[in-house]
Amino acid sequence: MYGKTLIFPFLAIVFFITQTATAAKESSRPAYTNFIKTKCNITTNPSLCVKTLLPYASTVKTNPRILCKEALKVAIKGARSASLIFWNLKKQEGISQYEAGAIRDCVEAVKTSVHELKQTVNTIGHLSGAEDKESQLHNAILYASSALTNAETCIDGFSESEEKVNPDVKKVIDKSITVIKTLASNALSLISDL
Repeated sequence: MYGKTLIFPFLAIVFFITQTATAAKESSRPAYTNFIKTKCNITTNPSLCVKTLLPYASTVKTNPRILCKEALKVAIKGARSASLIFWNLKKQEGISQYEAGAIRDCVEAVKTSVHELKQTVNTIGHLSGAEDKESQLHNAILYASSALTNAETCIDGFSESEEKVNPDVKKVIDKSITVIKTLASNALSLISDL
């Protein structure tokens, strides 16, 4: 029962990522796409970084700060998609009270991650004219790191009591959180390189 109904939510995140990639403009200058490919080499998942950021090549051009902002926006979209998947998962028939509670906690953790990622976007936006650029950059790194930590806490509710959680439910949560963590980690790598 769970297997088929739970695979759909994970596919929704994968679809989101691939749709982002297929929206890339063919007219992007090679210098812009090469810039993104080069910068993505320093991230934790270069192929996902390129796939999700290449569509923004004409916006990013060769500006590392704008690249960071776009990477953060992609991470925010991924987190919001996961949050929606979690809400839908919570409503499915057969979800235990324990699972529903853990999913609810997960939604809150992801919501906090989204807030921290937005704070990071805001901080990055103020870097260009900031007198205290180093301090602002440090704050951006802290916000992005906190977003990663909060996403990881989502998994805790499912790891603490494995016998109370259907393996298919845990699998959807794990895969969704892995996507969020990877996107946020890629953004953090790019920010750390500023």
